[in-house]
Amino acid sequence: MDRMAYQLYEMMHLAFTPARAVTDAMLHTIKNPLNPLHDTSFGRSIAASAELFERMTRRYGKPIFGLDTTIVDGIEVEIAEEIVWSRPFCGLLHFNRRFQDAAPKQSKLLIVAPMSGHYATLLRGTVEAFLPSHDVYITDWTDARAVSLADGRFGLDDYIDYVADMLHHLAATSDGAPVHTLGVCQASVPLICAIALLEAGDDPDVPNSMVLMGGPIDTRVAPTGVNKLAEQRGIEWFRRHCIHTVPFPHAGMGRRVYPGFLQLSGFMAMNLERHLSAHLEMFNHLVEGDGDSAEKHRDFYDEYLAVMDLTEEFYLETVDRVFIRHEVPLGLLRHRDALINLKSIRRTALFTVEGEKDDISGVGQTEAALTLCANIPHSRKAHYVQQGVGHYGVFNGSRFRAEIAPRIRAFAEEIERVDA
Repeated sequence: MDRMAYQLYEMMHLAFTPARAVTDAMLHTIKNPLNPLHDTSFGRSIAASAELFERMTRRYGKPIFGLDTTIVDGIEVEIAEEIVWSRPFCGLLHFNRRFQDAAPKQSKLLIVAPMSGHYATLLRGTVEAFLPSHDVYITDWTDARAVSLADGRFGLDDYIDYVADMLHHLAATSDGAPVHTLGVCQASVPLICAIALLEAGDDPDVPNSMVLMGGPIDTRVAPTGVNKLAEQRGIEWFRRHCIHTVPFPHAGMGRRVYPGFLQLSGFMAMNLERHLSAHLEMFNHLVEGDGDSAEKHRDFYDEYLAVMDLTEEFYLETVDRVFIRHEVPLGLLRHRDALINLKSIRRTALFTVEGEKDDISGVGQTEAALTLCANIPHSRKAHYVQQGVGHYGVFNGSRFRAEIAPRIRAFAEEIERVDA
């Protein structure tokens, strides 16, 4: 039955199609201003029920960033999204700010988004915060079910290779501008490993700095429920219960993946009561005619419920090597048979950021990188714990904008000043 889960998921989605069509028609009928029930409590209750049903049975596609403009030095600047580097499993997305006059001299920032079930658009707020001060790029990962088997495998080694290649691309196009990097959550591991490999080879394209945010560098420290589950279950359990085959008619038909809907169900189960309350609140907002509050709910869940599949090899290697075997802090992680030595990192500055209430990466797990990177000078290291935020608040939200982002910008500016 486990092996049929993906097929059953697809069949259930198709089975709901007629009901969704009827519900959609009813919703438009009730919301018609000419309908006498349109502005009554009964009509709004019917409309709210119809909308919640539609949203709960919808397949959420990849969201858009929708960042059309930003303010640089007090002037509004248009933004054009451009893919400047591409491989089967990822594109490097550049937020090209189109200045009317000469562009100001600003450093480049590569944001390495986590490949953990959600699209890179989950970091929309992260990107937006740095657009005024940096030339921003982000890893735009591809849904594994959309990648043909002919394009080969994608494992942790490939992820590290992708990051290294992107750093080479940015260095080649930087025209001497500093290059900074920022790894969020799971992405912290391949980012720090890619930089360690470049440093070990005395590669000139190492970035000026890396910021690791809420990353599982050493999951032995303050283990969370996620960490404990991985150790308790063991890798074979994940192989048996979490890996499925992409069905027809997806482009990746036949590829073995960890489906996004399974990841989402895990996320939802961790905070089920909160999600149920949020949907009940949305129902009440719709009935009361509070459109602004309902729209905030829509925006959040349009992003949260949009998930992507991960390749079997990447998912299992990450669980096994990072969360079960703890190869990163033990100095045992290998990249294509070459041992990764974090002590090789000397030139790239390091800033670790954590959230006080993070229930995914416990406090201290990211900070461990400061000790592991023993040969980075103390003056080029920093650590910050944001009080009152959980995992999501480390890279998004009001406290990120007001407290964390300014510290990251200040850290980058200080490194640039010293490196000049």
